[in-house]
Formats: sequence, C-alpha cells, structure tokens
Amino acid sequence: MTINFVPEGTVAKDVYDDRTLEWLSAPVMTGCESLTAIRIELPAGGGHTFHRHPEQEEFLYVIEGSVELWVEDESRTLGAGDACFVPRNVVHASFNDSPDRVLMLAILGPSVGETGATMVEVGDQEPWASLR
Repeated sequence: MTINFVPEGTVAKDVYDDRTLEWLSAPVMTGCESLTAIRIELPAGGGHTFHRHPEQEEFLYVIEGSVELWVEDESRTLGAGDACFVPRNVVHASFNDSPDRVLMLAILGPSVGETGATMVEVGDQEPWASLR
C-alpha cells in the first residue's frame, strides 16, 4: 500500500483569471487511479463556464461562500456545506456573483490521464451560450 501525504503549499496550482485550481490528488502526484481531488477557488465574479467530463463523474462540495451551480439547464445557489453530484458527460458550470470568494472541493472519478481530469468546454455553444 502506498500512502502519500499532501502538505499544504506543496500542491500544483493552475491560476486563471476566473478561478484557481489546486490539485490535491492526481495520478502524476499521488498515484491514485480512482479519484482526482481539486480545491477550487472562485474569486468574486469568477467561475467556470459550461463544460463536461466525458469519462468522469464529479462530486462538488462547497466549503466557503455561495455559488450559482448549473447542471444542464437547471441552476441552484449552493452555500457552505451543500454538495452536488454531476454524472459523466453532463454539462455543468459554476459562477460566483457574490463579492466574496467561493472555495469548493471537486472529486472526479475515475482519474483520467496524468492530470486525472479531462474536460470539454461548451460555454460558447448553444444552448449553453444563451442560458445565462
């Protein structure tokens, strides 16, 4: 059995204008083959437009703040302690319209590729481009 501790500050980070992803567990860093875990920070006004994970299910958990979460054409506002399951290949999106940051945990499975996650952006396609 392999055990991999992941101390704060040692994770790989992807920083975009509208979100920051901290890779807590991915095959390339922990060897985990079944799950990928990502801490997501959405700054005020940030988000991740409509996308899907063709080969993966996703579980999203809100740690801090309030997020507008879309699954297909339905939206809900989730707060700290709320969660959502997104089935494989289902279009979804997250938006932060509040003045405060949102912090979420995303768990995807199974892990796909070295990074552990694959996605297809569809926010520029209909009907997603006109939903919001």
